[in-house]
Amino acid sequence: MKNKLLKILSIFSLVFAITACSNKENKENSNDMSNAMSNEASQSEEKLSVDELNITYVTSPLNVPSIIEKNKEIFKKHLPGVKINYKEITSGADQTAALASGDVDILYALGGSSAILAKANGQDIKVLNMYSRAPKAFSLFSKDDSIKNPKDLKGKKIGGPAGTNLHQELLAYLEKEKMSEKDVEFSNMQIPDAAAALDSGNLDVALLGGPAAYKAKEAGLYEITNGEDLIDAIICVASSEKFAKDHPDVIKALDDAQAEISEFMEDNKDQTKEIVKKELDLDDKAYDYMFPMYDFSTKITDKDKEGFERTKKFMLDNKMIEKDFDINLLFE
Repeated sequence: MKNKLLKILSIFSLVFAITACSNKENKENSNDMSNAMSNEASQSEEKLSVDELNITYVTSPLNVPSIIEKNKEIFKKHLPGVKINYKEITSGADQTAALASGDVDILYALGGSSAILAKANGQDIKVLNMYSRAPKAFSLFSKDDSIKNPKDLKGKKIGGPAGTNLHQELLAYLEKEKMSEKDVEFSNMQIPDAAAALDSGNLDVALLGGPAAYKAKEAGLYEITNGEDLIDAIICVASSEKFAKDHPDVIKALDDAQAEISEFMEDNKDQTKEIVKKELDLDDKAYDYMFPMYDFSTKITDKDKEGFERTKKFMLDNKMIEKDFDINLLFE
C-alpha cells in the first residue's frame, strides 16, 4: 500500500512539473509576442523630425491642390502630431524671402521664375516637385481694343505682380518687337489692385490671371494676349536643400500627401469643384472655363526642366538675373 501511494505521488509530481514548464513557456511566448506588438506600434507611431511645419497657402489664380489639401486636412493626416501653420504669402519674392529667413519651410505653389531668381542670387532653394502649368490662364487685358501688337503698348501704363508668370509674359510679349520694360510704365501691384486700376482708368493694361482674368473677359474687356507660346507658366513646390536633407521623413510624408490630393481631385471631381467654387466664390461657368487650362501633375519631367531652362535664359536676357547657373542645381 505504501509503495502504491508513493507511485501515485510520483506521477502527480511529474504532471505538476510538466504543467509548470508548459505554463512558463506559454507565458514567455506571450510576453515575446506582446513586446513585438508593442515595438511595432511604437515604430508606426514614431515621432516625426519636426513639431511644426510652416507652409505657404496661395489660392489664386486657381490653386486647386492647396484648396483641397486645407479643406480635407490631408497634410495633417500624413504628418500626425505636427502643427501645420499656413502662411498666406502671394508674392514670389516674399515667399523666397520667408524661406531664406526660416519663417517658411515649404513653398507650396511657387512661380518658376521666383525659384530661378532665388537660386541665381545664391539662395539655398530646392524644387521638390511640380505644382501646375497653365500658360493660357495668364493674360494681358485692356479697355482699348486697338492694341494689336507689342508696339501698341509703347508708353502705356501697365500694372501687375512683379517677378511672376504675368510679369514674364509681359516682357516676352514686348520682346517680340525687341522692346523692354523701359518702353512702358510698369507698376508692381497685386492682381486685384491691377483689375481695379484698369476699371478706374488708372491703368491702360492689367496683368490678370485666374478668376480676375475670367471676370475681365466676362465684362467684355479686351484680351491682348494670353501666355500661350510666351511662357511655360510653371509653378512648383520648393524648400531649402538643408531642410530636405535634415527632414527626409517630412519630405516623404508631403510626397505621400500630394499623391493623395491628386487622387482625390481625380476621383472626386464634383466635390473638388464645389470646394473650390466656394473658396474662390466662383460659379459653374467660371470654374468650367478655367480648370481645363491647368495641368496639376506633380512629377518633374524633362519638359518641365526645359521650361525652367527657357525661363532662366529669358531672365538672363532681360537682366532680371545677372548670374547664370546649371538649372539642374534646382533639382539635385
